[in-house]
Amino acid sequence: MGCGIIFSKYYAKQNPQPGVVVQEPGLEEEPLEPLETFDLIKNLLFHVHPETNPLIFGGRALLFLILFIWGFKFIITPLETNYTGGSFWHLVNLPFHEAGHVIFRPLGKFIASLGGSLGQLLMPLICLIVFLVKTKDTLAASFSLWWFGENFMDLAPYINDARSLTLPLLGGNTGQSSPYGFHDWEFILTESGLIRYDHFLAQLSYKVGILLMIIAFIWGGYILFRQYKTLVDPDFSMDHRE
Repeated sequence: MGCGIIFSKYYAKQNPQPGVVVQEPGLEEEPLEPLETFDLIKNLLFHVHPETNPLIFGGRALLFLILFIWGFKFIITPLETNYTGGSFWHLVNLPFHEAGHVIFRPLGKFIASLGGSLGQLLMPLICLIVFLVKTKDTLAASFSLWWFGENFMDLAPYINDARSLTLPLLGGNTGQSSPYGFHDWEFILTESGLIRYDHFLAQLSYKVGILLMIIAFIWGGYILFRQYKTLVDPDFSMDHRE
């Protein structure tokens, strides 16, 4: 007792029983309760880093404002005007569209034709997943959702042109002056027997894009609000942990 050794603990460590875990009294570990699915989703979608640089926050707020104004113009402009096809962002989508044709070509002509549209939809979706899971940058993820929605709107005029074939295509020609199969959605809808639904599918694609863009606005605005609160009150992120 004078040297401070509790012999029962000493002997237990020297001669442990097989399969017996020695645990000191009073230090029993309480079983950890797994996070519920709702908490995991909140952590994934609304995570905000506790440190927020004022200059970075200002740049993010400015980018959000630009995308909001630009996206609002997309939303209020009718599909038939092909405003999305004439915008700068269409040039951003175009390389991914053409790359999709090449990537999906081994799967046959039908999938290769559809691959162009899949390519421009998959790229923002991949960015969305990476920002959420890898970098945990939820504001960048909301921008990827904005881009994902914009791509649905970008595809709508092309789908809508499946029968009229008057839309200018890459190279300056139109579907009317091109061989069968050059116009992606004429070929896709004809081969699938859905050509008479081209206008309906185009409107559906446009409305899905609008919905996704509105969700992106709400999501990004909420993330900016949380980042602002973190900027003015460093303890906010600790007091509002998911």
